[in-house]
Amino acid sequence: MSSKLPSRRFAILGLLALGGCGFAPVYSDSNTLRGAIAFKADETIAGYRLQERLEQRLGRATAPRYTLDVTMTRGSRSAAITDDGDTTRYNVTGIAKWTLTDATGQQVEKGKVDAFTSYSATGSTTATQTAATDATARLSVILADMIVSRLLILSPKLTQ
Repeated sequence: MSSKLPSRRFAILGLLALGGCGFAPVYSDSNTLRGAIAFKADETIAGYRLQERLEQRLGRATAPRYTLDVTMTRGSRSAAITDDGDTTRYNVTGIAKWTLTDATGQQVEKGKVDAFTSYSATGSTTATQTAATDATARLSVILADMIVSRLLILSPKLTQ
């Protein structure tokens, strides 16, 4: 039992050291970007889903200090082809280019994220169309989450 005591002491000292050096969790309620960014995305279903996810993660802008403009491009390609030449699986690829501007219109930061997801095309036509729609929605969420991660990394620089 005494061998566990020193490791607990080191863990507590480590947590105190992190607090003393200014460490703050990125996903805390005190996130300074929450409600501070107005979002503009493509006027498509995928763009709507992307904007919806951004608002879920960073909050709807009440008094925006920044504007995030996102442009998405999507593509689809065969991922699995049978011996007969039928495609049974598709990859949906996406690229989101984003630009963050401040209230004066000056560009603060920009970036690009890319991701992919897949869906099966082995069911009925309706099932395949539903799977494709769901894959596009998942892709929008993935891209939005990647953009939020980049913005959260930038947040200390933005709040100065």
